[in-house]
Amino acid sequence: MQDLQTMHKRRRLLAALACTPLALAATGRPAFAQGKRLRVGVTLHPYYSYVANTVGELAEVVPVIPAGFNPHAYEPRTEDIKRIGSLDVIVLNGVGHDDFAGRMIKASEKPDLKVIEANAQVPLLAAVGTGRGTSGKVVNPHTFLSVTASISQVNTIARELGKLDPANAAAFTANARAYAQKLRKLRADALGQLVKTPGADFRIATIHGAYDYLLREFGLEVAAVVEPAHGIEPSPAQLKGTIDQIRSLDVKVIFSEMDFPSAYVDTIRRETGVRLYALTHISHGPYTAEKFEQEIAKNLATVVRAIQEAA
Repeated sequence: MQDLQTMHKRRRLLAALACTPLALAATGRPAFAQGKRLRVGVTLHPYYSYVANTVGELAEVVPVIPAGFNPHAYEPRTEDIKRIGSLDVIVLNGVGHDDFAGRMIKASEKPDLKVIEANAQVPLLAAVGTGRGTSGKVVNPHTFLSVTASISQVNTIARELGKLDPANAAAFTANARAYAQKLRKLRADALGQLVKTPGADFRIATIHGAYDYLLREFGLEVAAVVEPAHGIEPSPAQLKGTIDQIRSLDVKVIFSEMDFPSAYVDTIRRETGVRLYALTHISHGPYTAEKFEQEIAKNLATVVRAIQEAA
């Protein structure tokens, strides 16, 4: 009888141990000590907003590069690489906009740092010019300029963070859903302003190939792209070719980048007479939870205005 009672006690003890963080870690599900918050690294401003709205106060969001650096031309610094070693996980664009992060992780104290590929479930568009992602395919990495693609990324982030921190998985999911609802309302409000607008029958061009994801939210296709690659100004011959193309295609609207005015943009406007509208790339200024929401709202309003004025 005593042996039977001892056996039952051992079984209860084993069952209890199976639910402990130690056992979860042993089965490959990372667990964190009670009261310890995840440190989640991000590379770009939109991803700071995505993660901050997903985790709330349950995790710490850490930009791996300081505000003010252009991610297209960023070169890792020693202090930024050191910051990688303090992270539990990092969220990456992973399709060409933050390729520097791979070099930083390899050079850090945590070369095996857990990576969340935010674009894992996002249908990607072809890129114009350079911009190779980790898959080796030439893709447009600016998925964060679309509300639809952003919601997909938020859902992926919430799901993967929940695997790392099961105790807060339900909260991450609930926060992600609430944030997605806010973003959907922004898009719905913008599209609602066009209900009484006559069908816009015009062609558009962009200074570089970042805005395809955003413009497709409105059913717009880009007819021409000015820059041969992001941040690379066209040569005089390329500029002339673009101006000729804009004229031949009867382009009426050009979308440029708000934070990078260029003299050749004025040349195009002067030579073609097209309307020019500036969009934000959401890559400048301080990192805040509200930044993406605020700046994507500006972009949506700008596209609405362009459509209304062209129509």
